Amino acid sequence: MPDTIPLWLPIAYTLFLMVLVPVYWKHYGPGNFLWFSDVALFSVGIVLWTENHLLLSMMAVGVLGLELVWNIDYFGRLLTGKELLGLSDYMFHQDKSLFLRGLSLFHVFLPAIVIWLLIEWGYDTRAFWYQTVLTWVVLPLSYFLTDPKENVNWVYGLGSKPQTVIPKALYFTLSMLFFPICVYLPSHFILLWLFV
Repeated sequence: MPDTIPLWLPIAYTLFLMVLVPVYWKHYGPGNFLWFSDVALFSVGIVLWTENHLLLSMMAVGVLGLELVWNIDYFGRLLTGKELLGLSDYMFHQDKSLFLRGLSLFHVFLPAIVIWLLIEWGYDTRAFWYQTVLTWVVLPLSYFLTDPKENVNWVYGLGSKPQTVIPKALYFTLSMLFFPICVYLPSHFILLWLFV
């Protein structure tokens, strides 16, 4: 393994995944792994073993901003006791075990690893296009293979519940455009400014 990543990190990360996967499969089902944050979790695991710079940059442009917002939401609620955006609301559901909720703390260390590796390697400018293609694969899978009540990647509406204002097909089409234009493009320019 190259010198950038200490060997203990991919080993510890892989052991964490070996715990998380069966627990999440049992409690949430396989569709849960289509969430962009879960896709990023597995992708960063691959990055830690392969040092694939493009894949790292794809996850940076695709989910780093969303992960940072999740952290603001989570730690904001921890500090104030008030719900801010609701992204991390499930972390405060008492019907879920502390262990199950604790596994979701990957949202805390995942962006830290991504930022550290971006500092080490820089940002691959091709990531915007590759992440867009990946999104256009993941979103239809989320739409057709998961329960609308789970609303994986918000393919049925913003937030936890499906929307009913516009036709489902129109909303889904707009979501296919929303992520590349409203999330990835701004992230791409910020990453260019910071890491290229």
